[in-house]
Amino acid sequence: MMTPDLVTDASKVADTTAFSKFMAVMQLIADADEPPTIPQLAALSGYPRPTVYRIVGALIAEGLVVESTRGGCYALGSRLMLLASRSWERSDLRIAATDALQTLRDATQETVHLAVKSGAEMVYIEKLESPHAVRMASRIGTRVTLYSSSVGKAYLSTLPRAEHDVLLRDLKFERFTANTIVERSALDAELDATKARGYAEDREENEAQIFCYGSAIVGASGATLSCVSVSIPLFRKSATPRDTYVEPLKAACRAIAECMSPGTR
Repeated sequence: MMTPDLVTDASKVADTTAFSKFMAVMQLIADADEPPTIPQLAALSGYPRPTVYRIVGALIAEGLVVESTRGGCYALGSRLMLLASRSWERSDLRIAATDALQTLRDATQETVHLAVKSGAEMVYIEKLESPHAVRMASRIGTRVTLYSSSVGKAYLSTLPRAEHDVLLRDLKFERFTANTIVERSALDAELDATKARGYAEDREENEAQIFCYGSAIVGASGATLSCVSVSIPLFRKSATPRDTYVEPLKAACRAIAECMSPGTR
């Protein structure tokens, strides 16, 4: 459990650090592969350990950070998740995508996700369930990797090579299934193929027995706004995937992009 003096000292933090330091520490916690400790946060941020100690205390007092069950390590708190979910519910992107995502789900009869880039991952900000009994275990807020998910590969394939090289430079590959791409050269080849075909595939790379198609929503400026995927249990996969999933998926992405264009709102 959090020591009482750490929470008590939270009241003093307003006099010792700026808001930007709060955000920097919270971002470090969010981006960490494992819940970090105070010494790790101090090393990563460059702030003195007492300052980090007080910042973390203030964040805990506000419910934005919690101490992990193993003690001495910190993760994002439930209040931050609540604020994020409310933001997603009211976001222009989510509102603009509503009709197209429903049309896509109804056309494919499979689970549909809307995802945005968050750090070195993609995060689902909307999910429409398949009407079938067998469904995906994902939820809004689920984070997936750039290299093993169809939305991640769709996003990367739209970037100039220099930009996705920066994103992937320090990437640590983790194998989730026997099909997961875990070598940079193989991922580069996959991204080239994705760009050439105009959509991404997750061939049981993120979850066994689940095949996904992904496509990017590209705004009027040419920037990628988000990505959409259709996820199918392998036993239910159509023998005509282009007509059944890919074309409706690409049509949905075009429709969302049009809704997000200032001239069409």
